[in-house]
Amino acid sequence: MTNDFKEQLQKAHAQGDYASLLELIPYAKLIGVECSRLGDELLFRLPANKDNIGNPLLPAIHGGVIAGFMELTAALHLLVFTGSPGVPKIIDFSLDYLRAGQFRDTYAKCQVCRQGRRVANVAITAWQSTQAEPIATARAHFKIEETPSP
Repeated sequence: MTNDFKEQLQKAHAQGDYASLLELIPYAKLIGVECSRLGDELLFRLPANKDNIGNPLLPAIHGGVIAGFMELTAALHLLVFTGSPGVPKIIDFSLDYLRAGQFRDTYAKCQVCRQGRRVANVAITAWQSTQAEPIATARAHFKIEETPSP
């Protein structure tokens, strides 16, 4: 992880504002991911954007954008809460599409199911109108970089 990235992460923690951190991630910037902290939780938002539409007839968000958004939220969640010295590396990702992602804001929350020294399992839920009606759920496994010993 570059020093600039480390500094932005520390600054984001202190201020509770992760916009400057997201600016350093090209894909997050491309699709428009936003992040806000609500107490001890992070809430991720993917604003409605015409460039993210996959089916213009419905219109519906492209499934790949939904998957990318969810995978990115899980990696960022781990980065923020584990104190990892680097961005966690994805091992595998399994996604269930439950409903069409309509052309409106999409939200996601993550929950770490298990975290070991080297691997973390994360559950991700994405929704639009209400959290009780998710548009997709996913499970991801990440390799976490170990903090160097002093």
